[in-house]
Amino acid sequence: MPPGFHLLIAGQALSSLADNALLIVAIALLQERSLPGWWAPLLKFCFTLSYVVLAPVIGPLADAMPKARLMTVMNGVKFAGVAMLIAGVHPLLAFGLVGFGAAAYAPAKYGLVTEMVAPGQLVTANGWLEVSVVCAALLGTVLGGLLVTDLVRASAASRALHEWLGVIAPGAGSTLALSMVALLMVYLLAAWLNARVPDSGVRYPRTRIHGGELMRDFRAACRTLWRDRDGGLSLAVTTIFWGVGATLQFAVLRWAADVLQLPLDHAAYLQAAVAVGVIAGAAFAGRHVGLAQAKRVLPAGVMLGLLMPVVASTHSLMLAVPLLALVGVVGGVLVVPLNALLQHRGYTLLSAGRSIAVQGFNENLSVMAMLAGYAALLAFDVPIVPLMWGFGLTVAGAIALLMWREHALDNAAPAAEG
Repeated sequence: MPPGFHLLIAGQALSSLADNALLIVAIALLQERSLPGWWAPLLKFCFTLSYVVLAPVIGPLADAMPKARLMTVMNGVKFAGVAMLIAGVHPLLAFGLVGFGAAAYAPAKYGLVTEMVAPGQLVTANGWLEVSVVCAALLGTVLGGLLVTDLVRASAASRALHEWLGVIAPGAGSTLALSMVALLMVYLLAAWLNARVPDSGVRYPRTRIHGGELMRDFRAACRTLWRDRDGGLSLAVTTIFWGVGATLQFAVLRWAADVLQLPLDHAAYLQAAVAVGVIAGAAFAGRHVGLAQAKRVLPAGVMLGLLMPVVASTHSLMLAVPLLALVGVVGGVLVVPLNALLQHRGYTLLSAGRSIAVQGFNENLSVMAMLAGYAALLAFDVPIVPLMWGFGLTVAGAIALLMWREHALDNAAPAAEG
């Protein structure tokens, strides 16, 4: 790997770790304020909103300045979002600002990888990146679970900070204030590491920040990537995968509470089982699946969908943990090669920043749609078990349809040549 690559990995991992821990803390904050359970997925909805709304802008923004510098600035934006939470701002608004920082951070992070690494190393580099992201999700979930325990919330430091905040900003005090201050420190450390990543030296033609032109450019980039055979297929699969992953994150918490009767801090650790599995699957794919073989992992998507009803029907914690880990393994095997294929096609057809912005727009639109549907079903009191059954079977069917289409295109090509 080139110089500075591991600084990039470490900085983005810490930033992602804080994002994941903050989600658990924010859910606990909603519970502290006695808000309904269906508000929890709306946190992720608000977080993701910037990825979709600002997609035409963040690609050119990522290409307009050194990407490591942009990543440093966006950690500052995330810092401000947590500070708003501490000050008593509504969690949805504060989490939305953190999401804005993450939205601008993402194309810089992925784009810098494609700028620093040769195509022949892209799957390996992507494996490093995805493993670090999932490690961050794993450790962030564990950290979030620890930060919402009674041991932390009832500590002397937490009580003192709670009282002090209540004096200087009435209504802002929370038993979670110490937890949020700890996350501020993580974002500062991530910003420091990002600032030390060397400039790749890659520069792109200047783009005027004009709304109409940016929208036309973004629509053209979307069409280019979707109409490309390999780019469209990989984009479809990763779009489904990330929507599934975001929804499963909340579904596991609800299922653990309803079926296994676990509190939030213990339910958060079940998400860690999925993350461990993704690490193993991503590491395997990064080592054994090359860019040319990326489409061979499509059956893993069908298996991923079919595993969800199996998990939902489980009532034993001892069985649930290995099943959730298996879900993660299958997901890791699926996403790493196809994400590398998508990055390669996007970088070839567009540019690093623009291709990642298109990818982020589609994947996060999927996240928003699935989370909105999930929140609506919870609001209508749909039980979690049949909800997970329907969700999993729909995913399996969608991936199977993509496999059938790819097979049909393979068969049509020799006929067209003949």
